[in-house]
Amino acid sequence: MHDIRTELSKRILILDGAMGTMLQRKGLQGNSESFNLTNPETIGEIHNEYIEAGADIITANSFSANSISQSEYNLSEKAGQMAEAAARIARKAADEAPRKIWVAGSVGPTSKSLSLAQNINDPIFRPCSFDGMAEAFEVQIRGLINGGVDLLLFETCFDALNTKAALYAIEHIPEASDIPIMISASMSDRSGRTLTGQTMEAFYRSVQHCSPLSFGLNCSLGAEEMIPLIAEVASFATCAVSCYPNAGLPNEMGEYDETPSQMAESVRKMALAGSVNIVGGCCGTTPEHIKAVAEAVKGISPRAIPEPDDVLYVSGLESVAVDRKNNFTNVGERTNVAGSRKFAKLIAAGDYETGLQIAAGQIENGASIIDINMDDAMLDSRLEMEKFLRYVSNDPAVAKAAIMIDSSHWETLVTGLKNAQGKCIVNSISLKEGEEIFIEKAREIKALGAAIIVIAFDEEGQATTYDRKVEICRRAYSLLTSKVGVRPCDIIFDVNVLPVGTGIPEHSRYGIDFIEAVRWIKRNLPGCRTSGGISNLSFSFRGNNTVREAMHSVFLYHAISAGLDMGIVNPGMLRVYDEIEPGLLKFVEDVILDSDAEATDRLIEKASRILDEKNSVGVSARPEGPGATCAARPVRENGRLAASGGALTGAESSNISSVAEPVEAAVEERLVRALVKGDSSGLERDINECLTL
Repeated sequence: MHDIRTELSKRILILDGAMGTMLQRKGLQGNSESFNLTNPETIGEIHNEYIEAGADIITANSFSANSISQSEYNLSEKAGQMAEAAARIARKAADEAPRKIWVAGSVGPTSKSLSLAQNINDPIFRPCSFDGMAEAFEVQIRGLINGGVDLLLFETCFDALNTKAALYAIEHIPEASDIPIMISASMSDRSGRTLTGQTMEAFYRSVQHCSPLSFGLNCSLGAEEMIPLIAEVASFATCAVSCYPNAGLPNEMGEYDETPSQMAESVRKMALAGSVNIVGGCCGTTPEHIKAVAEAVKGISPRAIPEPDDVLYVSGLESVAVDRKNNFTNVGERTNVAGSRKFAKLIAAGDYETGLQIAAGQIENGASIIDINMDDAMLDSRLEMEKFLRYVSNDPAVAKAAIMIDSSHWETLVTGLKNAQGKCIVNSISLKEGEEIFIEKAREIKALGAAIIVIAFDEEGQATTYDRKVEICRRAYSLLTSKVGVRPCDIIFDVNVLPVGTGIPEHSRYGIDFIEAVRWIKRNLPGCRTSGGISNLSFSFRGNNTVREAMHSVFLYHAISAGLDMGIVNPGMLRVYDEIEPGLLKFVEDVILDSDAEATDRLIEKASRILDEKNSVGVSARPEGPGATCAARPVRENGRLAASGGALTGAESSNISSVAEPVEAAVEERLVRALVKGDSSGLERDINECLTL
């Protein structure tokens, strides 16, 4: 048995060329997949010609053998039959070949997009649902497997959400579990973005959860134009890289003019640069092209496939690395109906466009992930999540950020994942309902390609002590990694930041137990991330911002040193550690670290004096406006420590980040901003002002 992974380590494998081009050459035009039933001998002949030309992998003629695509020909009910026939024809050709040939079942993206609206005036409507598309793909994939394919090739992918629906379908087919998956995206132009606007890396991160055999590019452009694009793919992909371009760009007649030798020369450049493992041809290519390509790369070593790293990657239209080495990841949380009255009113009124402006403002001010929560008693959270995410997907200014789907309702979390093309973060699940349901939910999240926040909560309740935090996280980590197969870097533990300084003895170790639990997790559960809602710590001192700021900064100083990756905290409620008044610093540190039994009493007394002093001079504490950003690790500047990084991840809706209003600019600058940013707020006012000048 020839294992394809072994062969990929030895040489560059050759994929076949265009099926449609060859069908036209043989006088067959129209619904290509129907020819599997009416002209199987012709399809077989084409496979044989590509094998003779040097192809190691032939693709079954099944690109559009799904009910959605076949509905255009009123042949939806024949889709599964077409897929199986395509696979059987290719299987026969491969089995009769004098050398090992692999059969890849071709799965096209359909002509529909789950991410983009067909009508700009109706951003919510989609002609097909995620589940409907997954069902169509499932029938197609079952047919291909029944027909005997060795590989599943999802090709010409232009919408990662469509591809995720196809990958989700595989999860419901036990026979598909051992079949290697190849994914090939199609770029809309030389900028390296798909039709829906995703970068190549963002697309890859969206589908990486399936551990593909290969990822690469096809169609799109000619080979020469693809050289820099495929080099970029090779820089981030931790699997084999494939490239099968068109025979140049189409001419005014829609035909492809690039000769076999021209194409082969460009593909050879890719190979010599160490960028590829699999090469072939797409539109306009023929057996002559494939023969020339095979000869051009013969003897050139394949790209060395790197080992995956342990970084948590998420994505929207762009890829985001959540890694302490990158300083911090800011998660904007004003798109949360439970924490932002303004956003809640907008959603209740159905004003999603203005809601998008809130999200865009957070991104403009540094957020690369936005938290979206629709949990409100007066709203259908599942429906509102779907609507808002569909608006998001049509607004590039917002869609570029990764999405954190935040809800206490399972159905809402799932709906969110089925309406976001990027790799999301789910906030959150726990062991509250027991292991069986925990595993079931984790498997569903993994199948939908998201990272998981796990709250330290089990059947006995919320973890409040070090021992309980460690116990729950150890148990959850074991279940997720051993029974569900979640990569450690896709696990984020929130071990519950709880109030200290309450005067209740049982609460005295809440701060130090959190810190030590984080330290234990980082040492004993390798690869995972940690987070917490920092503002909860100082809840007992609300109204006294001087004390709260000191508590947050001191807590972050110690928690980040212990390994805290992410944290929810209002940036306006932080102070530079070394600038905290020494007496207050000592009292706060004693409380957080539970240095002695009188620590809380001393801090309470100190807090009272601070309030008295402010009242005596008529200075009030700064209002505690909503806000949440993140602090990931302490940064020393001129010997001073400031909390400056990290990702906001918790579900605590009371800490929603506020976005500072820009200084009022001149009307000309405001109009430029409106045009560049697509922000229509204030546009009518500014136009009227210009007319009066």
